[in-house]
Amino acid sequence: MPVIKITNTAILIATCPPDKRKITLFDEALTGFMCEIAHNRKTYAVRYTDDRSKQIQYKIGDASVLTADQARRVALRVKAQALTGESPQAKRKVIRQVPTLAEFAPRYLDHARENKRSSDIDERYLRLHLLPRFGKQHLDKLNQTEIMEWLNGKVKDGYAQATVNRWQVILSCMMRLAGDWGVPGAERNPLKGAKLKDPDNRKERFLTQEEVRRLKVAVEQSPNAKLGQIVALLLLTGCRKREILDAKWDQVDFENKSLKILKGKTGARHVPLGDEALAVFRSIPRLDRCPYIVANPKTKVPFTSIFTSWDQARHRAGLGDVRLHDLRHTLASHLAQSGHSLWVIANVLGHAQTRTTERYAHLSTETLRNAVNTAVKASGTTWTLPTI
Repeated sequence: MPVIKITNTAILIATCPPDKRKITLFDEALTGFMCEIAHNRKTYAVRYTDDRSKQIQYKIGDASVLTADQARRVALRVKAQALTGESPQAKRKVIRQVPTLAEFAPRYLDHARENKRSSDIDERYLRLHLLPRFGKQHLDKLNQTEIMEWLNGKVKDGYAQATVNRWQVILSCMMRLAGDWGVPGAERNPLKGAKLKDPDNRKERFLTQEEVRRLKVAVEQSPNAKLGQIVALLLLTGCRKREILDAKWDQVDFENKSLKILKGKTGARHVPLGDEALAVFRSIPRLDRCPYIVANPKTKVPFTSIFTSWDQARHRAGLGDVRLHDLRHTLASHLAQSGHSLWVIANVLGHAQTRTTERYAHLSTETLRNAVNTAVKASGTTWTLPTI
């Protein structure tokens, strides 16, 4: 057990005898500070006694990278921590157990599949957006400022605030669950206290008859042969995008004229199909050995995204502000303008809460007012008193 004054020079010239695997040089001044000399490496370390009187050897680092003084300072800090009851070795072990976001994601998704109807949306957002950006970061390195700057940048790139808010909710939920489950590195939630921004989606966009005609021409010109079918079904059923993209042929009941939604946002429901919608379904050719109605012809699985082809079509039609979800709003507005009650609209759209449907109340009221005006005109009598 050679004892020397550990310096850069002493370590540089130190060699391991040919007949030994390694030798250990101890510092004459700092008890426990050492350097292991092997044939192909030299490593600084320090030994200390923990609060259970067990001797621990803590590896500091490669002598070709660290100077003797740098290693000595680390050794002093480690010994000081041990004297105050901390366990530097145990702390290092915990740090090495901290998973990256990508490593933790499968456990979160298993939980989401058991507890959330929208687990498929969580999986898609993680795979396409969150993991490509933050997947390689360890949970304890996720930073609120960095995350929020990225989210705000996505809004500037054209993503809807509501969509970006969903990404924030998923990340925050993942970190909260990781903390509840005692996952190393998740002791703090970096998004705790970060408020969601107002999506400002209360203003609805309804397409006029003329706009619908322009959109029809534009989607039929799309290189994506399925886009026209998808847009038509969204307009004619009022379904949400994924409800159509993921729909299978066995969900269509031609006899009872309905489409069964198996896993919608508000649970399972039956969507009534009008004659036009049924005609569209009948006109769609079925792909061999493919259960999906509007699947990608190349892969025979549902489209992950149709944004590019949709974006090109809507701009070609001069409707750059129209979202796919506005097709659902358009059907609802046409129902309201036709005099149908909010109860009917809610059932067609599958709203779980009536307040969601109340956004169309002004349309329904306007229809009733126009009906009253028409009736008054038909009476042929004006009851307005002359002004004096």
